[in-house]
Amino acid sequence: MIALPPQPDLDLASLVRTIPDFPKRGIQFRDITTLIGDAAGFAECVRRLSALASAHRPDFIVAVEARGFLFGAAMATAMGLGLVPVRKAGKLPGVTIGVDYQLEYGVDRLELHEGAVLPGHRVVLVDDLLATGGTILATAELMRNVGAEVAAALFVIDLPDLGGSERLSAVGLHCETLIAFDGD
Repeated sequence: MIALPPQPDLDLASLVRTIPDFPKRGIQFRDITTLIGDAAGFAECVRRLSALASAHRPDFIVAVEARGFLFGAAMATAMGLGLVPVRKAGKLPGVTIGVDYQLEYGVDRLELHEGAVLPGHRVVLVDDLLATGGTILATAELMRNVGAEVAAALFVIDLPDLGGSERLSAVGLHCETLIAFDGD
């Protein structure tokens, strides 16, 4: 295996492509495929997220479907930890525990396998992007429902104008991000 050297001065934001008017007019979509397609950029992103997570001494990395899996899996491997996937309803084959949460346009559900996280486990939540915070708040609720301690929520990108970090802070959920983009 070839390990890429750390690049602490690498500008990760420059590796994120912005696609205007996607998925609808007026939205500036922040596309991480260009970041993960750059080997040095992806490795540095995982290094930085892993360093943030390590400070919280987690037992598991909990990654949110689907793009959170990319970063969470790489982090868990780098940190020597297990990965717990949180998925949308009906995607996991075993017995699951779930939580329903509100979306702007309805209700959705997140699930994890029963027994994947136990009372007292300390977890760090990981996703690619923090927008309004609804998905990560639901994930935190799911973890707390099974008795886990949520140490932090980590994101590659924050869209601060959408208020997600404020929503997380308001309920006492510590969050950290690598990149912030103004606008939505």
